[in-house]
Amino acid sequence: MLKQMGRTRQAVLIILCGLMTVKAFEMEIIPAHRIVAQIGETLILTCNTTGCASPSFSWRTQMDNPLGGTVDNHRTYSTLTMNPVSIVNSHDYLCTVFCGEKEKKEKSIKVELYSFPRDPVLEISPSLVAGEPVTVICKIPDVYPSDHLEVILKKEEHILHEENFYEDDSTNTETKTVTYSFNPTAEDMGKEITCEAKLPIANMDFEPKERVTSQKLNANFGPQNTVITVSPGNSPMEGDSLRLTCVTESNPPPQIVWRKHLADESIQHLIENNVLSIPHARFTDSGLYICEVINLVNNKTEKATADIVIQGAPDIAELSVEPSTTVQEGENVSIQCSAESNPPPKIILRRKSDSADMGPYSEGRILLLPSVTFLNGGDYECVAENKFGKSKSEITLNVEYGPKNTMISVIPATAVKEGETVTMKCTSSGNPAPVIFWKKKKATGESEKIFKDATLTIQSVKRQDMGLYECEAYNQFGKEEKAVELLVQGRLEKTDQMIPLIIAFSCVTGIAVPVVAILIYVSRKAKINGSYSLVKALRLKV
Repeated sequence: MLKQMGRTRQAVLIILCGLMTVKAFEMEIIPAHRIVAQIGETLILTCNTTGCASPSFSWRTQMDNPLGGTVDNHRTYSTLTMNPVSIVNSHDYLCTVFCGEKEKKEKSIKVELYSFPRDPVLEISPSLVAGEPVTVICKIPDVYPSDHLEVILKKEEHILHEENFYEDDSTNTETKTVTYSFNPTAEDMGKEITCEAKLPIANMDFEPKERVTSQKLNANFGPQNTVITVSPGNSPMEGDSLRLTCVTESNPPPQIVWRKHLADESIQHLIENNVLSIPHARFTDSGLYICEVINLVNNKTEKATADIVIQGAPDIAELSVEPSTTVQEGENVSIQCSAESNPPPKIILRRKSDSADMGPYSEGRILLLPSVTFLNGGDYECVAENKFGKSKSEITLNVEYGPKNTMISVIPATAVKEGETVTMKCTSSGNPAPVIFWKKKKATGESEKIFKDATLTIQSVKRQDMGLYECEAYNQFGKEEKAVELLVQGRLEKTDQMIPLIIAFSCVTGIAVPVVAILIYVSRKAKINGSYSLVKALRLKV
């Protein structure tokens, strides 16, 4: 019993310890309570939870206006991204989190907006001439809220003019302008005119809250003496770094625009800067560059030009076959090659070959092949060369044609004996490679297909295998046929083999019997007479 009670206490303690380590369901919004954001930038609100394994999130504005952003839900947190922040995002945002069906928590954050992105733009016009009024124009771009904007115009430390926009009721970003005119004196030459713009908004923490622009009160002149300097020079090598600098004299500093004349006589706008950099010059960067300098105050313009020629080894831009890299026999073919380089390259188009006979050849950009044959198929190369080097490129011409040069070879011969093995091989050229069928003439005169392959083998040939065999080679461009006559000699039977022996024996016997009779007669005569003349004896017989 005591042991049982001890175990029960241990279990209770373990459960209590487990309950003590479980975190309570909580949430937070980052940043908390309030955020100040500049219009045009990116703002991310994060709703984070702890103590809930699978929370669900909901974002809304307190006035149920559109969110004006994108919601992304993750396992334990959710984000609301406003990119870019605009005037529609000036709200209190509420994040609601549900943990299961019963637990729910909410928190809100206030998004306050402002816009004060750039320094004022100061314009003084016209050119300073003694006795004539000068107008100072200060523009403060994209301000919000403008009803807090304060502007001060100064000449050195002397305040010329103050203006505020407290009564302005703009509901979006606007560019505000302050204008002031005065009659300068000769002592005012070279003095600094300053425009100070301030956007002091209580309880809004952002920087800067003040922006300043200054400009000296000088006579406006120029642009004049405008030139272009080129580094490393007007004829750099391909791949070099090229730097064009436009130098001019102007007050105030001018707007500089780079343009380039294109081959079609049009003009390409490049950049608005006094330096034009090309990190890796290419042949296409060759051309006439124009630096146009504009004084925006007096509207005077001046131009300077630089002719740039990029030098280097040839670069083959295109190697092509017309009408196509795959043609049929009889078509007219044009192989074209174009290359870029300076100085212009010498271009050679030719048939690629390991032999001395290169075949078709052209010292130019076009190689014409009228009414091509299968012999024109193969690899062609374009070689472009100048004093800086050369480059090569290859292309393959595929000429399709019907079967040609069909031939039949028979091993061991076209006349064989029964029981031998005959191999008939048919070869044919064509593109695509021809399909080969074997046919045999029947007694009716018709041909019957008997085999599909280049090699026809007849094992242990028989008399019935004798006849006319035809090889047919075909593809989609035509067909060609060749024929061969196969002769089969029959075997000799045993009785037939004895007949020649009997005939030969009979012939020999017919000659041998008279000769033997004559020899016996001559022998007997010799015994009687003691001698005998065969010649005399033959004469007496005759």
